[in-house]
Amino acid sequence: MKVTVVGAGSVGATCADNIARAALCEELVLLDIKEGLAEGKAMDMMQTAALLNFDTKITGSTSDYVKTKGSDVVVITSGIPRKPGMTREELIGINAGIVKSVTSNILQHSPNAVIIIISNPMDTMTYLALKSTGVPKNQIIGLGGILDSSRFKYYLSQALPASPNDIQAVVIGGHGDTTMIPLTRLATYQGTPVSAYASAETLKKVAADTMVGGATLTRLIGTSAWYAPGASGADMVRAIVRDEKRLIPCSVYLEGEYGQKDICMGVPVTIGRNGWEKIIDFNLNDEEKALFSKSADAVRTMNNVLNTL
Repeated sequence: MKVTVVGAGSVGATCADNIARAALCEELVLLDIKEGLAEGKAMDMMQTAALLNFDTKITGSTSDYVKTKGSDVVVITSGIPRKPGMTREELIGINAGIVKSVTSNILQHSPNAVIIIISNPMDTMTYLALKSTGVPKNQIIGLGGILDSSRFKYYLSQALPASPNDIQAVVIGGHGDTTMIPLTRLATYQGTPVSAYASAETLKKVAADTMVGGATLTRLIGTSAWYAPGASGADMVRAIVRDEKRLIPCSVYLEGEYGQKDICMGVPVTIGRNGWEKIIDFNLNDEEKALFSKSADAVRTMNNVLNTL
């Protein structure tokens, strides 16, 4: 099994490190456009192999896509974060060019690879990757939901309190501070609704904290693009390479599901060897349906920027 991670920054390097530690593949390629960055980080990780007891072969490459040939899974973290004074249109314009080029180069050498998009704005970049390549829809998966759900579980674990491993909770909708939808009604602690352990006011705060989880980290340490997104990417890789058939909220292409068409948004899907396999209907109530529709409108507004490029 071969995995490529494009982008050797904080998210890409963390993702690659988690993949190697979990022995998810025999060969791992780390690729970046900055001269020597991927090679150096790959070498640094390989120097931990004897300490961490893994046998994955990690190699780094500066923009040489030939080395990615035959990849089964590719994680794309490339792109720039939104900077002060930068409009969303400017961010989409820059990252769209990067993601389109990367996916094209990857598929030239690995036409059957399942591609995981982490680059932001994630739902729009997932949509672009699918539309610009024409590959089967199951091959392109946006990361957002698994990361947002992990943050949701963290905030719930702090509020109850409880171990996050004992909590089941899902976030759907767009991957953004105002577009994500923490499904508090369906969240459980060891099979029991979390509403049995926390007040409605507390749970409302948990949902609000989840929605600004990335912004909170950016305020504290200057970025939200580090450990949790990297680990989320590695978790997605595990579900694919081990054909786990796990239910994971991801941004995928909708064709009428959840009342939406021609859009990539976060919904619960089963993940296996061939990418995403089935969209699961959570039977949203009227309030949740309205929130999902509002989220879709916001995602479409960003997608429309692609038409101006």
